[in-house]
Amino acid sequence: MNQVPYLARGVQLLGTDSSVLVSSSKYLNNARLREWVALAALRRNGPDFPPAAEMHELIQILAELRDFDHIEAMITEERKVNPAFDAWFTEGFISDYKIEDLKDYAPDTVAGTYYRIATEGSYEIQIVPNFQPRSQWEYYSLRSGQTHDYDHILCGGGFNYMGELIPYWFRLATIHTHIQNKELAGEMSVLSIFGTMRYVIRTMLHYPEVWETALECIAQGIRIGRESGPFWMAKMEDVWGLTVPEAREKLQVRGAVDLDTQAAGDYWGGLTSSYTGN
Repeated sequence: MNQVPYLARGVQLLGTDSSVLVSSSKYLNNARLREWVALAALRRNGPDFPPAAEMHELIQILAELRDFDHIEAMITEERKVNPAFDAWFTEGFISDYKIEDLKDYAPDTVAGTYYRIATEGSYEIQIVPNFQPRSQWEYYSLRSGQTHDYDHILCGGGFNYMGELIPYWFRLATIHTHIQNKELAGEMSVLSIFGTMRYVIRTMLHYPEVWETALECIAQGIRIGRESGPFWMAKMEDVWGLTVPEAREKLQVRGAVDLDTQAAGDYWGGLTSSYTGN
């Protein structure tokens, strides 16, 4: 026993009659996901394959792995013990607006801020189009997409690659804070954990110059998620006319400050070749 290295102790490999890779993890068993994880974690960024394209592929892969019937059952049970969650589904509000609808709002309001970001051209904004959800899960997914850009604004995350870390970690913290069933919370967080870990690993491997910026963003996202109300269920149209600080107060957004991550984000995304700090 003493001859076995400490880190290698306890390994008991199991035999199998299978002719292909098989494990107790549906994620490990999926060849497409294994390839995605390796590519997303280890590659350097390049203009030939933008980070958004990674998420488009990941969404399709995860859809093949989800047990949607079980997810629906868990959501239904959660609604019985979580009044705010139940009320959100009962109302079933879906946004239906175009960016031009925001152009007359004052520049310092939530709507004015969103309009400026969406029209200045420094970061691609695409409002998630509305559709009629066929399930509770589809409703959650739709609203998550429709409010993502507001997560940036309310949480203080710039609209750049480093700024994406704040909404990611806000979601990873807030879902577990406000959902009682941890299995359901985990299912609701799968996309976010895959999405953010590619940032974390690639930053350390290839862009260590901005690692401290990444840590600051992660810490802020977690802090907001753990200390704030469940404003991911809010109707953002209700705060369009408020300034960002006013909206944060109304929606119980706690711990948010506006971080300047543009230079770090540009470097991470390959838009600049060097980084000397903001």
